Amino acid sequence: MSEVTKRIRVYGIVQGVGFRPTVSRHAVLNGIRGNVCNKGPYVEIYAQGSEAQVDGFLKDLEECPPKRAAILKINTEDIPAGNAPQFGTFDIIESEKTKGEIFVSPDIAICDECKEEMYNPKDRRYLHPFINCTCCGPRMTILDSLPYDRERTSMKEFPMCPDCAEEYNDPETRRYDAQPVCCNACGPEVYLIGRAERGRDAVTYTRQVIHDGGIVAIKGIGGFHLCCDATNEEAVSRLRMLKHRPAKPFAVMAKDETVVKRECIVTPEQEQILTGHQKPILLLDRRSTGKQTEKLAPSVAPGNPKIGVMLPYAPVQLLLFQYDDGIEMPDLLVMTSGNTSGAPICRDDEEATTELSHLCDAILSHNRKIRIRADDTVMDFYKKEPYMIRRSRGYAPLPFMTSTDWKGQVLAVGGELKNTFCIGVDSRFYPSPYVGDLEDLRTVKALQETIHRFQTLLEVEPQVVVCDLHPKYNSTVVAESLSYPVIQVQHHYAHVLSCMTENDCHEPVIGVSFDGTGYGTDGTIWGGEILLADYQDFTRFGSITPFLQIGGDASAKEGWRIAVSMIYGYTKNREKAWEIIEKLGLCSEQESKVQFTMADRKINAVMSTSAGRLFDAVSAILGIRRQSSFEGEASTALQFAAEAFEQKNESVKNETWSKMQSVILESEGRCILNTEGLVQLIVETKLQGAGSGALAYLFHQTLAEQIVAVCMEARKSSGRNKVALSGGVFQNRLLLRLTEERLGQEGFEVLRHHMIPPNDGGIAIGQAAYGMNRLQKEI
Repeated sequence: MSEVTKRIRVYGIVQGVGFRPTVSRHAVLNGIRGNVCNKGPYVEIYAQGSEAQVDGFLKDLEECPPKRAAILKINTEDIPAGNAPQFGTFDIIESEKTKGEIFVSPDIAICDECKEEMYNPKDRRYLHPFINCTCCGPRMTILDSLPYDRERTSMKEFPMCPDCAEEYNDPETRRYDAQPVCCNACGPEVYLIGRAERGRDAVTYTRQVIHDGGIVAIKGIGGFHLCCDATNEEAVSRLRMLKHRPAKPFAVMAKDETVVKRECIVTPEQEQILTGHQKPILLLDRRSTGKQTEKLAPSVAPGNPKIGVMLPYAPVQLLLFQYDDGIEMPDLLVMTSGNTSGAPICRDDEEATTELSHLCDAILSHNRKIRIRADDTVMDFYKKEPYMIRRSRGYAPLPFMTSTDWKGQVLAVGGELKNTFCIGVDSRFYPSPYVGDLEDLRTVKALQETIHRFQTLLEVEPQVVVCDLHPKYNSTVVAESLSYPVIQVQHHYAHVLSCMTENDCHEPVIGVSFDGTGYGTDGTIWGGEILLADYQDFTRFGSITPFLQIGGDASAKEGWRIAVSMIYGYTKNREKAWEIIEKLGLCSEQESKVQFTMADRKINAVMSTSAGRLFDAVSAILGIRRQSSFEGEASTALQFAAEAFEQKNESVKNETWSKMQSVILESEGRCILNTEGLVQLIVETKLQGAGSGALAYLFHQTLAEQIVAVCMEARKSSGRNKVALSGGVFQNRLLLRLTEERLGQEGFEVLRHHMIPPNDGGIAIGQAAYGMNRLQKEI
């Protein structure tokens, strides 16, 4: 019987997922001799046997990979008989380093098998806070370099005991070649900072503090959380007071999916993600209020029809809910990022002691080092599909693949708020985990450190670094400090490119980029833009009506200032403006006079087309939110009011209330959405006694109509039929749906975001794509 020998290279997420052990098992079952080696960018296999045996082996490899693997491609090469070595067995051989495409596995939530073992009193890993196997456990957050082997992770500090080593080397076990494998005897240990308790005593003390209404900082996989009883109003209110966070919703961790379903409506699509191996925070609709089954404290998410919920993904989190110490625990815990406002999530004892000790009653830490911070991923759903709000743990740094033949290496440092960066290598783009807001220098330091670690992991030496156009952004300062050539990209153009890149679109598009703030090419504030865009360049085709944004940073938080400016802008008369402002209760007479004077003299005032500030102004005019205690509070409250009205008045979905002129054309030829006229209509109708919910819906509907009208003008002018919707305002699912559906009715092909956030957390991939395209001209 003639034999064949094949060299097989498997690319994708093939490290840290038990790939080599699975290959070994398939080989043994098919009678294959040879070996498997982790090369870093890929796994290389030599398979020797009859043609039928090798074919069977390849079939098993493709159809039955490890649960957490993602095979992107398999290259197979025949080795001529004369050149083929003779193999006697099938072996896993030591990892070797080579150059090539690199894919790093994200961290993986605890699997059902490990959970079962952890709660089995007869198992040697009973109640072990760090239980893991080839299917679950930390990956990216403990990684120093590739290939993924124990000595290149923070687990190298914990030598395996004989029992763990036996499992690690036994192809029949679930821990065969599982790099973080450990047990109670040889693994990391939990302890309380500043107290003597370690191990189970530390877990019991932590549970008692939470049970008694206290707050505990808890170190997990990618950083610390602040945790308290989410059913205890006093505990939640105290955490709000300590964090100076009056209204921004807290994320909640539920004991299991039964508890989630008691509090929230969960669709089959949402349940699949909720219980899957990434375990993000899902934004789920609350069940109708007033039911006896609901236990969540009102202060968890005040005034919000949604709850951000996740299930436990680290063993220590499961132990908070269930342990053998007799303490009765709540089935819902607040689990919010462990940081002070604006700073990155804490990852070590020094940071936790400095930044969190004044916010909590105890700190539960452990001695497994976190190499890369990874905050929790936040995901909404839109039309039964995931709609990413913050892409981090469980997803980063999986790359986005494009169908281009681009060659080169690019670093894009992202935006100032919700910062993530992105590394581009040829046609692959690797977005980083969430870093944070760069207004805080601690976050800037975290950005610099994480960029350096990613460059090492991905073996990248960027040819260019890409950043925002704003000269004073800290992200721009970081880019300029890196000693690479710098390319600057306009903010809203980068948003459009991020949507194009995620959708692998390479045709020119009409880009609708609506967000809070971005530095325009004319030195003014942009934020409600219609752009004609491709990877080469863009033209500003249209925008919302420009208005005077008065008050600097305060105007981003105090929507009443924008409302006053807009009313003064269209009345052009102090007395008329004050009469309206007084009736709406927007501010005092003295405050209005100050605003009028600042407008007249252009003091701390700049022309703006910010769609985010437009939403804030309308929210203030309608008496929904006069000002915001966190970014987006006023605009989301406006959205919730509109959605509540729509739910009670289903017939309005097919009505167009406003017959006002949608667009006007300015003398320089730019299309202007008549948002000034829309604000005037909202004000007049409100003063006539119309309800705020109805007017909130009218605002969304009319704005969507205006967007579509300008897109139709852009199609006439350019011949383009694809529209890309991006920017943080399109986190608003009502505006997204109204706009997308109307565009569809007019025959447009609509591109929107899915797994890249529409907000500033997604712009880095757009910056990187621009930089990569620029490189092609220079190569």
